[in-house]
Amino acid sequence: MEFLSQLTLLQWLGTIFGVVQVLLARQNNIHNYLFGIVAILISIWVLYQSRLYADILLNLYYLVMSVYGWFYWKMGKQKQETPISTSNRREHTIAGGIVLGCFGLMAYWLAQHTDSDVPYWDALVCAFAWAGMWLMAKRKIENWIYLNISNFISIPLLIYKELYIYAGLTAFLFAVAISGYIKWKKIIAHERDGTYAGA
Repeated sequence: MEFLSQLTLLQWLGTIFGVVQVLLARQNNIHNYLFGIVAILISIWVLYQSRLYADILLNLYYLVMSVYGWFYWKMGKQKQETPISTSNRREHTIAGGIVLGCFGLMAYWLAQHTDSDVPYWDALVCAFAWAGMWLMAKRKIENWIYLNISNFISIPLLIYKELYIYAGLTAFLFAVAISGYIKWKKIIAHERDGTYAGA
């Protein structure tokens, strides 16, 4: 009972940091990555206790991409802040490749080499989230679409695993991602008008 209480407390703590992170990302604020990193570290422990191994790998990937995204947003390729933009054909192809490649690898690994009872479901959540996080680090507006596909699949999975707080957080993230897409679209329009709002 005490262990479950600790797990619930960690879920709440991770949720608070996760909410702050996504709200800052919606506002195009670079400091979203600081809160995201703390939320990721908490989530890894909770997910380990729940045997959601693909989600653990996903969060390790989030950790790497958060550090990368933090520097990329700040420095970009030209040593200046990277603006929000839409993905080109090459970036769409890479994102699609990430989804297919990640799903194939994760589904095989989870089904054949772990005790996961939801290998394909877990792998699908992971695949779309990996692509979405890569696009987020590149500051591409399509990140919200990929992340929301992952969120949509993840909500019933978390409910099935009785991680109700994280399921609630994911439902909240789903709503914020829709809002984030609209917000970033407006920022792109302002940028084209010469009124770019930086982080």
